[in-house]
Amino acid sequence: MIDQVRTTRLPNGLTILTEHMPGLRSVTLGIWVRRGSRHESPQQNGICHFIEHALFKGTQRRSAHIIAMESDRLGGHLDAYTTHEMTGFSMKVVDSAMPAAFDLIADMLANPRFDEDDLKREQNVIIEEMKMVEDTPEEFLGELFNAAYFPNHSLGRPIEGTVATVSNFDRTKTAEFHAANYAPANLVIAAAGNVDHNEFVDLATQSFGNTNGRPPQSVTATVPAAASPIVIERKGELEQAHLIIAAPWPSATSSDRYVASMLGTIIGGSTSSRLWQSIREERGLAYSIGAGGNTFTDIGVFTIYAGVSPAHIDQVLDLSLKELRRAVREPAAEEELTLAKEQAISTILLSLESSSARVGALARQEIVHGRRIPPDEIIQRVEAVTREDMLALAQTHFTTESLAIGALGNLNGFAVDRSRLQM
Repeated sequence: MIDQVRTTRLPNGLTILTEHMPGLRSVTLGIWVRRGSRHESPQQNGICHFIEHALFKGTQRRSAHIIAMESDRLGGHLDAYTTHEMTGFSMKVVDSAMPAAFDLIADMLANPRFDEDDLKREQNVIIEEMKMVEDTPEEFLGELFNAAYFPNHSLGRPIEGTVATVSNFDRTKTAEFHAANYAPANLVIAAAGNVDHNEFVDLATQSFGNTNGRPPQSVTATVPAAASPIVIERKGELEQAHLIIAAPWPSATSSDRYVASMLGTIIGGSTSSRLWQSIREERGLAYSIGAGGNTFTDIGVFTIYAGVSPAHIDQVLDLSLKELRRAVREPAAEEELTLAKEQAISTILLSLESSSARVGALARQEIVHGRRIPPDEIIQRVEAVTREDMLALAQTHFTTESLAIGALGNLNGFAVDRSRLQM
């Protein structure tokens, strides 16, 4: 594959990335911030997500309505999201609209209005979002479980914050956090598609190239000490019981991440996986069943999730544990590993046709790894995974002491003790 990626780093720390994709008439561009909820203090919990929302409320040059109108006129969907480790804003447009799209996103991030009345209204919007989470059992269980799995750590706190914290985000607190954390050294500006690198660098430099800009606030993201909780939350009005089984897992930067990806796919990452076939296809015990790794820069968590009838939760737990024990005690079949590799490589190759996928990968790799990881390198690492690698990884991570359980719903007396988790 011919590498069409170019990188420019300005003296103020700003990183600018482009990937030229010949034959396209579209460009996906965006700005990513090296800040997420894990970089917040307990009192600031939710402020990254709050700022993500607040930036749409207007700038010194544009009202919220004008931002919405310009986004619609450009024909693209202006997307934004907040995770534990980053915040992203991106938009896909036709190539001729790239300067206008960049001006819109850059203005939102660099010149937010943060009007007090707007912020109060957005507080209400986010509190309604919190209520939606509470009304969505799988998301609500996820938040309860994370709080127990990462006790007293920012990874265990909800990305959207709490009613108490969000209600305190006035103009002063919001503007101060924005000024300290949206500095050029914390920004990754990227585009993929029919984009000229030098033109894009010029656009980014005009908006964020001030070498006298405020340095970013120094934040030390402490490595969490993962717990092994058993969280049982009874909620009798639910029709289903919701179950999480979790174990430690390689981080996003671990050299074992490719091995972990293949093992996760085999256990529960697809419709041909062991859990899907055993629990859904062979026994009809669940509609929603799956597993996979949730990875951060310094830690990972492997989770199995199932939504089942309360009458079946014990059986589904036992079947899930059976698959973990199987992964610990015997190598995967060669055909399972081959299938997982083919699936992963197909996903990588298909993503190369999407400017949105490619620009997202560019930004994430820069923030997580500090470099571009070419698709050829990823494919080579996937192809190098062996059955013995996966067996060793399972034996390291799926241990009695480190397994954790979460359950929510009408649980019919459901209970778990440590002896049941014996591997």
